[in-house]
This record gives sequence, structure tokens and C-alpha cells, in this order.
Amino acid sequence: MFPVYAALVAVVVVYIRYSLRIVEQHERGLVQTFGQYSRTVNPGLSLIFPPFQTMRFVDVREQVLDVPPQEVITKDNAAVTVDAVIYFQVTDPFKVVYNISNFVLAITKLAQTNLRNIIGEMELDHVLTSREHINKQLRQALDEASDKWGVRANRVEIQKVEPPRDITDSMSKQMKAEREKRAAILDAEGAKQAFILKGEGERQSAILKAEGQKQSAILQAEGQAQAMMKVADAEKYQTEIVFTAIHNGKPTNDLIAIKYLETLAKMAQGQATKIFMPVESTSLLGSLAGVKELFVDQAKAKNN
Repeated sequence: MFPVYAALVAVVVVYIRYSLRIVEQHERGLVQTFGQYSRTVNPGLSLIFPPFQTMRFVDVREQVLDVPPQEVITKDNAAVTVDAVIYFQVTDPFKVVYNISNFVLAITKLAQTNLRNIIGEMELDHVLTSREHINKQLRQALDEASDKWGVRANRVEIQKVEPPRDITDSMSKQMKAEREKRAAILDAEGAKQAFILKGEGERQSAILKAEGQKQSAILQAEGQAQAMMKVADAEKYQTEIVFTAIHNGKPTNDLIAIKYLETLAKMAQGQATKIFMPVESTSLLGSLAGVKELFVDQAKAKNN
């Protein structure tokens, strides 16, 4: 009897082992009874009754799907190679299992088809510069189509857009020419600015130099004027002193005549060949006659 009980216990343990199922946090369990869907199990411990019931696990985490590269013809008949990455997440485990047999293949083909449609309506230049626009349109198209599959397309990214080799070479030459053009423009602008700044500097230098010369001339003129005023003041003072001394000494006409003769003698010692006598010399000559008479009278007195 013991072997029978042992075998029965082993069968019960095995049955319980397959009856108790643990659903992970990132999973959902679909329970089927006699092949028909019965319920969805949330994370935790769940009990089923095999072989009448089975459980299928569905991962509800965000997943990444790489869309294989494909050639697409643009609106201006340029062939480009495009590939993309799709970030999707299961929102309804029932739909993703029972509404579509191979979801990965379906969404991959759907992405390739929509890429051809979207890029086929755009020119090459627009394709190369509008990745964000392509991503948005493709995500919207995938999200609408995959809603009935219980999947949400969270994000779509275009990884690579490769034009043909000849177009790439032409674009490279165009970019090089554009860079050289910008460099030439920048050089010209720099030379222009340098010339303007140089002219402005020379103008400012000339203005400052003229201002300096002006101030120097003003200061020199003011110095000369002050010097002339000092000299005039000194001569005025000297003349006043001499005039006062002369008037205080009460000089006679004879003395004045003698001083006049001394002055004429000094004038005659110069290099000039002509001497101009002042108009007042006639009155002085009369004084000289008086001096002569004075000397004659003194001579006669000595002889007597």
C-alpha cells in the first residue's frame, strides 16, 4: 500500500506544481479553459486546473523593434535607404494574442509600408531635413493601425536616411561650396570692418592732433599775450619812474639837449646808412644853440 500512497502523493505534488502559477510584475496571464479564453490574471500567485486550463504569459513592458532598412523613392525620383526604430507597449493582452497571429511581423511590415507612403510624397531635401515630421506621421499611422491589436506605439525614430552615392557627392560639393562662400563673405566682412575701423582711427587721430595743435596754439598765444602784457607793464613802470624822476629833477633844456645828442650818437653807431630825424629836432636844435652860447660865455670869462 505504501508505494501506492507514495505514487499518489507524487502525482498530487506534480499537479499542484503545475496548477500554481506565478505572474511577474511586468506580465499578464491569459487563462484558457478547453482552448477558450476565460480570464486575465494580474501579477501574483494564481491557480489553474490543468489539463483543462492553460496560461499564456504576455509581457506588457515597452519594447523596441528595429525596422530593417529599405529603399524608398522620393517625390523627385531619388532612391534613399531608410530604417527606423519603433518603441511600442502592449496595452491589452487579450487583443495582442487573439486579434493578430504575429504582431512583430505585422507592425514591421506596417512601418515599412507607411515609410514608403510618407517619404514618397516628399522631396529629397525635405526628407533629409524633416525627420521629426516623418517620425510624427509614422507614429500616428502605426498607433491608429495597432490599436485593434492592443498595442500603443509610444515613439518612432528614423535612424538613418542614406541617399545614393552620386547625390551624396553632389551634396558634399554643394556644402563645401557653401562653406567656402560663407568663409569668403566673412573674410570680406572682416576686411571691410578693419578698413572702417582703420579709417575711423585715422580720423580720430587727426581730430585729436588738430585739437592738440589748437590747444597748443591757444596756450602759446595766451603765453605771448601774457608776456607782452608783462613787458608792457614793466616798460610802463619804467617809463613812469623815469618820467617821475625827470620831472622831480626839473631838468633844463640844455640837459635834455645833451641827452638827445648822446642818443643820436648811439643811433649813428649802428649799421644803417640813413638816420631819420624826428620832427621835434628843430626845437632841440634851438636848445643846442643855447648850449653853444653857454659854452662861449664860459670861455670868455676864463680868458678875462
